[in-house]
Amino acid sequence: MKAIPNILTIGRLVLTLVVLVCLAAAGGAGDALKAELSAWAFVGFVVAAVTDFFDGWLARRLHAESLLGAILDPIADKALVAGAIVGLLAVGVPIALSGGLILFREFAVSALRETLAPKGLRLPVTLLAKWKTTLQLVALAVMLFIQGDRGLMMILPGFSGIGLACYLRMPGWALDLFWLAAAITVWTGLEYALAARKALKTQP
Repeated sequence: MKAIPNILTIGRLVLTLVVLVCLAAAGGAGDALKAELSAWAFVGFVVAAVTDFFDGWLARRLHAESLLGAILDPIADKALVAGAIVGLLAVGVPIALSGGLILFREFAVSALRETLAPKGLRLPVTLLAKWKTTLQLVALAVMLFIQGDRGLMMILPGFSGIGLACYLRMPGWALDLFWLAAAITVWTGLEYALAARKALKTQP
């Protein structure tokens, strides 16, 4: 039972690869295959995003926190977001700037943590950073839903979400939501940078 959280985290990494491969293949596919591949990418992403909540919750519930889980969990989170962004770019979704800002911040903060670790300094995860991750996942799920709405009718008999997808697409709500996620992501990155600077100044 105590291995379940780590299994979920590893499963999230596998699903990230599935999402990326599906979207990369969809980029050069015909309309029908593109829709179906995009739908599978959406399903894989949603399942992976759900495990992001359950692996941590189960680890605490089962008292199964481990060093492996502490290392893999943030890696899996960042890989899922990065994979979805790269995949959406592959199918032509215009998120190059906003997605680039998110990727730069994520890798920059990871590098900052690695730099501080040998000095015995840590950057605790803030509440806003946790909400940032949730907003990123929701925004990406919305855009993947828009890409795969027609394909979902192929793999889920009786599904009809075209009206919702059109509503999200036409006013640009999906892109606006993703830009909001990018803005909060950059803001939390600046907070971490300032926190790191303060910690380095107070270090003997």
